[in-house]
Amino acid sequence: MNSAASVANEVNAAFLARLEPRTDVRESARQPAWLRELRRAAWQWVAEQGFPTAKDEAWKYTRVAPILAIPFQPAEAGAGWHLSAAMVERLAGVLYDLGGPRLVFVNGYLAAELSTLEGLPPGCQLSNLVALLQAGDSSAERGADGGALEALFAHSFRAQPQAFTALNTALAEDGALVRIPADTTVEAPIHLVFLADAGATPLLVQPRALVRMGAGSRATIVESHLGSAGEVYLSNAVTEVVLEAGAALEHYKLQNESTAAFHVALLSVRLAEGSRLAAHSSALGGLLARQEVRVLLEGPGAQVSLNGLYLPRGEQHLDNQTCIEHLAPRCTSRERYKGVIDGRGHGVFDGRIIVRPGAIKTDASQTIKNLLLSDSAQANTQPRLEIFADDVKCAHGAAVGQLDEQAIFYLRSRGIPLAAARSLLTYAFASEMLELIRLEPLRAQVERLVAAQLRGVEVAA
Repeated sequence: MNSAASVANEVNAAFLARLEPRTDVRESARQPAWLRELRRAAWQWVAEQGFPTAKDEAWKYTRVAPILAIPFQPAEAGAGWHLSAAMVERLAGVLYDLGGPRLVFVNGYLAAELSTLEGLPPGCQLSNLVALLQAGDSSAERGADGGALEALFAHSFRAQPQAFTALNTALAEDGALVRIPADTTVEAPIHLVFLADAGATPLLVQPRALVRMGAGSRATIVESHLGSAGEVYLSNAVTEVVLEAGAALEHYKLQNESTAAFHVALLSVRLAEGSRLAAHSSALGGLLARQEVRVLLEGPGAQVSLNGLYLPRGEQHLDNQTCIEHLAPRCTSRERYKGVIDGRGHGVFDGRIIVRPGAIKTDASQTIKNLLLSDSAQANTQPRLEIFADDVKCAHGAAVGQLDEQAIFYLRSRGIPLAAARSLLTYAFASEMLELIRLEPLRAQVERLVAAQLRGVEVAA
């Protein structure tokens, strides 16, 4: 073993040693047998395989060494539950009440007093996971219900394991469960709020969300990942979504973590015949944040639209990874991502569209644009198409540029100061993505956050 590999193994071992669950917790009889075995397998995988390095193609632009260098401690239930609704709203910097049911998690654990189920139609389930994950063999494993929970909870790790997903699978003790029966429409948005409140101790928090939508159902789900300013923590999030035939989901994610924090997340979605997903990501926070989206178009005629806006500034590093697999005929995918990068900020987009054999009549497109506002801003963009079927229509494009000097000159000739002209053009570039947010209360709040972030951008004259 060479010295570099030896050092990496030592760093991995030291990082995991602080997080390893006690044997009595890991082997607890309160957990169903499938969960105990899954947790053992996930922990063993990350202990043996370690964390990604620069040699891993999907991580070549994002170094995890800054994460591994911090002595994170696992978050415990009850920490941060002193927060009131007013304090949560102030810390979050985002609209707390979107007018529908919500679950609020503090450091990965449900804060029931801040949550509400009002507006949920009969037959729908919105609950936290802790009771189900600790129910024991007699209840959690009986019948199809236990099998469905296992399939949801275990899918990402079993299908495509990676270190952070394995870590979440091994350690997550709570999370959100959303189940919507067939032919049910949930009119009000379901809000899942994941708030980190670390205090003086660097914490590892493990947000988890499981969503299953029955055939022909309709819903809007908002995930807000937020944290107290200046606090150091690692939010390691996993969201699993299954859409049955004809289901339709609008999924919004707002990532506005502390700019001293780390955020690593996976959104995994499987779409059956005729189902539709529109997913919108707004990434503003985090010192280092990485959002991975995996989409499997498993049934004929499934449709997905992925939209993303990311605004790294200062020393921020925001990484977007997407992979859409067309597995069935006549599926459609659309991707639109935009980055506004300033200071020494670093924006990354790496997107794959894979058309598998037999996925005829595929219609796929991918567009990525980055706007650099300083000489030291950096963008890495890698759109990719992998086509293994005939009779398809696929396209991709990427662009990186600066503000149009002619447009700036035009605005200045109309009496608009230089700084205002640059700000106006920058916001106009980002606003295309904001207009795609159909949920008006959320759009208004994201617009406010984006405008505030752009006002703080330092641009050269």
